[in-house]
Amino acid sequence: MANARGIAGRTAEAMAEDFLVARGLTIVDRNFRRRGGELDLIARDGDTLVFVEVRLRTRHDFGGPAASITATKRARIANAAGHYLAQLRHTPPCRFDAVLLDALDPERIEWLKDIMTV
Repeated sequence: MANARGIAGRTAEAMAEDFLVARGLTIVDRNFRRRGGELDLIARDGDTLVFVEVRLRTRHDFGGPAASITATKRARIANAAGHYLAQLRHTPPCRFDAVLLDALDPERIEWLKDIMTV
């Protein structure tokens, strides 16, 4: 049986996906995992490939969801993105976005575009 945290994480990713699709992005992959990193969602925004980190943090003891994207987490995202891009024929323009949730409520989604450069 899946644990509550895993279920909440999958629910947050599904909400993020619906949110992005409603804003014109096309989801091209989900949960891309490679040793050393994972990409929650990969989308297209026009010609741009968008690597999306979905963060759900309902407690704020150590900061909100944005605070949980540490330097270590950013390095893991960049590593996974490098693996993803290596399998493509050509490298499109790319950006890294974050979809932040402090509750499982679509009205409270925050979308940060271009959160890091590689």
